[in-house]
Amino acid sequence: MRHIAQPGAAAAERIEWVEARGRRVEFDLAPGRRLLDAVRESFAAEGFASGVLTLDGGALGPLAYVMPALSSTGRNAAFYSEAFHPPGSSRLRTGALTFGSRDGAPFFHCHALWTEPDGRLRGGHVLPESTEISETIRARGIGLCGAAFSVDPDPETNFSLFHPVPQERTAGSGSERVFALRLRPNQDLAHALEDFCRERGVAAAVLHGGVGSIIGARFADGTCVDPFATEMAIRSGRIRADVGSGLLAEVDAALVDLTGAVAEGRLLRGENPILMTLEVVLEPDASGV
Repeated sequence: MRHIAQPGAAAAERIEWVEARGRRVEFDLAPGRRLLDAVRESFAAEGFASGVLTLDGGALGPLAYVMPALSSTGRNAAFYSEAFHPPGSSRLRTGALTFGSRDGAPFFHCHALWTEPDGRLRGGHVLPESTEISETIRARGIGLCGAAFSVDPDPETNFSLFHPVPQERTAGSGSERVFALRLRPNQDLAHALEDFCRERGVAAAVLHGGVGSIIGARFADGTCVDPFATEMAIRSGRIRADVGSGLLAEVDAALVDLTGAVAEGRLLRGENPILMTLEVVLEPDASGV
């Protein structure tokens, strides 16, 4: 399996996790607001200070974003490009968003694909401070009670990254058992999720959100992404029972690589190691389907 050396020592625990309670949410993010403010207020109206979302439809403008890039200093295994500010309004195709806090203030981590006014499909890491909604976006995901995503220094990657931390539970905010996860580098995404479920007796689960990066990509249809640095959003995902392997993770993702090329599809199980991180919420599914 592909492997990229990180600048810091690898922690023994390869998945950071907090068991919590959660509740599914769905709301519209109205135009004329900063994306960060609209997300914060929508979660707050549901009684949550942290959660994850999948974004569909609508448009962003102004939009500010960066793409994956090589590191010019060697202090990181990969880095970010300069910031891009496309003119006008860019139509959102798909996106995933983790909402939590950085230095005590609301913050999000969002990767998405969109079509810019020139008609080209592009993607990247959306900058919270400088991006506004220009057409209503539909958001669905899960709010967290008893856990939250917080940005803190990560010695292994030499970045400050979201990871789950315990929080005091608020009565009535969440009723479903969930796990807030952060996957560390150089482990296959699907196998890591399957192992996590297996170790906790979770027979089936649904994935919510899903923001991170993988080392290139291998898709089930045979499509390959060779450039190693990517920004990825999970479009949908689940873990289900399987006769052959016991548990099977099915993950559909969209990503952009360091050349600006985009790719979408079902990830090939066992062939997609994490580059820097993956933030996701896993909800056990009692139905098993």
